Amino acid sequence: MENIVPKRIANIVINALKGGVVPRVGLEYVTVGRAKEINALLNDIDIIADGGATFRFIVGKYGSGKSFLLQTIRNYATARGFVVIDADLSPERRFAGTKGQGLATYKELIRNMSVKSKPDGGALPLILEKWLSGIQSDAAQQVSSDSPEFGQLVEKQIYSVTGGLEGMVNGFEFAKAIIAYWRAYRSDDQTAKSNVLKWFRGEYPSRREAKEDLDINWIVTDESWYDFLKIFAAFMVSAGYQGILVMVDELVNIFKIPNSITRQNNYEKLLTMYNDVLQGKAKHIGFLMGCTPQCVEDRYKGIFSYEALRSRLAEGHFSTDDMKDMSAPIIRLSMLTQEEMYVLAEKLRDIHAQLYGYEPTLTHGDLIYFLEAEYNRVGADTHITPREIIRDFIELAGILHQNPEKHAAEILGDNSFQLAKGGLTDEEIHSDFVGFEI
Repeated sequence: MENIVPKRIANIVINALKGGVVPRVGLEYVTVGRAKEINALLNDIDIIADGGATFRFIVGKYGSGKSFLLQTIRNYATARGFVVIDADLSPERRFAGTKGQGLATYKELIRNMSVKSKPDGGALPLILEKWLSGIQSDAAQQVSSDSPEFGQLVEKQIYSVTGGLEGMVNGFEFAKAIIAYWRAYRSDDQTAKSNVLKWFRGEYPSRREAKEDLDINWIVTDESWYDFLKIFAAFMVSAGYQGILVMVDELVNIFKIPNSITRQNNYEKLLTMYNDVLQGKAKHIGFLMGCTPQCVEDRYKGIFSYEALRSRLAEGHFSTDDMKDMSAPIIRLSMLTQEEMYVLAEKLRDIHAQLYGYEPTLTHGDLIYFLEAEYNRVGADTHITPREIIRDFIELAGILHQNPEKHAAEILGDNSFQLAKGGLTDEEIHSDFVGFEI
């Protein structure tokens, strides 16, 4: 076993993958393949850090690894000093709607705001207080914190940041909220701080209430939430972060909307965001959208049913399954190859053994035998996914550990096939595999 995985991380990885979900930590221990896709997205991260904006659709079948790829990039981005916000769309959360569905998506994004030191969401108070603490530390190096000039110097530095936001749509109100938070922070007024955070999170139901509590005559709405994300991106850069990465999964929930007008309204909002990125109207912000092929390609209900999006996103004439333009807005995920699945099985075998404190017993032959059984199931050519194979393998490893008198072949049953479409030697497996690890 080459890499020693901390037991806490190993437990999270094994249990998450066994349950069919992507672990939030430890992905670097199980990442295989996806070298081109990951490198393309890491290049996007550099563009955002330089002040640009990016927009990508990550397209793949259920279980093909969309969420895994998104989580890998998420971890990398927070490690690089980005703020990451993410949400899954649902019938209650869309880009636009008549019952506040767009605002609901915004609330979920802000609720899941993450940074390196707070990777599981809820990072907004931490970000604000870390920023204000840094400004106070800078001011304290110039004047005594007990002097009357100290507060004036801090406010001057805060205004220098908020002044840059006031030229943006709704930026003046955002700046007022920042000042209100600073005053509540300075006086340790927990109620006032809570009210400002409530306003940032889009939880005020009316302008009147925001006016009464904060003297701010504006709130985040279904129409304005996207503009507010752009303000947040500008502020985060001023607060010392590299930018914001916005990750939205399950776009299939727009495809499933039965009302065509409502669907079109959502695609129109998507177009607005995409155009902003292309035209340079957005800065220090990137978007990653996860969806299925049908969600994109269906000409009646999918993204391509909206002609303005189809004309911008459709691939050219030269892309093939083997040769893809990784700078295109749509990144299509092919299934992991059998060689890559073999390497992943090796990694999971070793992590499972480390977690439960035993020497791995599954041999090279056992791994080959397992993959033969998986890939030769009826319908495997079109329906098998990495998620299913991973869950089966972890189950197999668990059964063998708990029943040491058994062998893999006994559990897998009679399987005289060679690995789907031709056997693979040990040399072929390791020479053909092209892996990528962060």
